[in-house]
Amino acid sequence: MQNAMRKFLLGSVAAVALAACGGESASGTTGSSEGKTVVMGLDDSFPPMGFRNEKNELVGFDIDMAREAAKRAGLAVELKPIDWSAKESELNSKRVDMLWNGLTITPQRQQQLLLSKPYMDNHQIIVVRPDSGVNTKAQLAGKVVGVQDGSSAVDAVEAEPNVVKSFKELKKYSDNVTALMDVSAKRVDALVVDEVVGRYYVSKKPNEYKVLGDDFGTEQYAVAFRKDDQALEQKIQAALDSMKADGTSAKIATKWFGKDIVK
Repeated sequence: MQNAMRKFLLGSVAAVALAACGGESASGTTGSSEGKTVVMGLDDSFPPMGFRNEKNELVGFDIDMAREAAKRAGLAVELKPIDWSAKESELNSKRVDMLWNGLTITPQRQQQLLLSKPYMDNHQIIVVRPDSGVNTKAQLAGKVVGVQDGSSAVDAVEAEPNVVKSFKELKKYSDNVTALMDVSAKRVDALVVDEVVGRYYVSKKPNEYKVLGDDFGTEQYAVAFRKDDQALEQKIQAALDSMKADGTSAKIATKWFGKDIVK
């Protein structure tokens, strides 16, 4: 069972790292508002926002949105998987030009980064095994709860300190794929995860997971840029606005989620 699940979950996030896919430039960042290529930092294990398919190609909702927005802005986009827990450093050190992969708006990020207008709402859901006996957030007391290190799930959980104190352990993972494997294998009791990711996996294995009615709050997604890169932010925002107006973003959302969930 464990090997089969590993094959299923890791099939889309194979370890082979490609410099780019779908014809993107493999060159480094060129000065986002001045050059023709912008480098998009993403977590390649975050389906359906950005992940690798069975052909090891980078695909997903945010990738489709970014490609269309860049095209409208007269830019090419290079996709660059990064350590998501170090995303702010990757951006500010100019190794990437924008972060676009289910990035949650937080007060701290609003101070440190230049953010687009929110384009999607999301919840931090709680995923457990159906036989776990856990049906509410309160029943996580004494349990081992997993989160992806560097993700907004960490912030959402830690925003409720009394709940965190009740846990046996808050265990941080490098990616949600491994964390979900540990839920199934009973090495962790629950996972707090972005709704778009959690429900994607639950829909693939509905008999192995259950989503609780409780959650750890609502958040909004945005695209992040360096504070001094207003020119690029304005180009991308204008493209996103036009995609919303003409229905293109709705079509992309329907492709990945079955309905239009773009703000």
